[in-house]
Amino acid sequence: MDGGGVQLAGEDVVPAPDDEAVRLEAADVPEMLDLVARTQPDPFRPRTIEMGTYLGIRRRGALVAMAGERLHPPGWTEISAVCTHPAFRRQGLASRLVPAVAAGIRARGETPFLHAAPTNTPAIRAYEALGFRLRRRTSFVIVRVPADVPVA
Repeated sequence: MDGGGVQLAGEDVVPAPDDEAVRLEAADVPEMLDLVARTQPDPFRPRTIEMGTYLGIRRRGALVAMAGERLHPPGWTEISAVCTHPAFRRQGLASRLVPAVAAGIRARGETPFLHAAPTNTPAIRAYEALGFRLRRRTSFVIVRVPADVPVA
């Protein structure tokens, strides 16, 4: 599977920790996978949480929004899996989580960046409002190992 995308760089993002954001741990992965299944932000698998810090916001104990870190090229960290449960959208939760994740990235002296589908103009506008700017257009290629192929 492949497709186009945009890469947005966050040199102008103002990092802002959020008191309601909690660090997500391995025990939260089932809820994280459920949220990803409902929102389909980008590839997220059971071990993706091992790639960096993930933050979430809960309502009545349930995970309703999250964002975290994935790729780490030198000097940069990708913000990934930005998603909000459909019943909790338009409350600004993702717009709070992205700067909260960026705060940890900036504390390490790195620059946040992220990817989006070029057709996801609402998300791109929200990211631009946070200080992200178009860095480049890119192509995504997702390769899956067929189920009948043993993985070493």
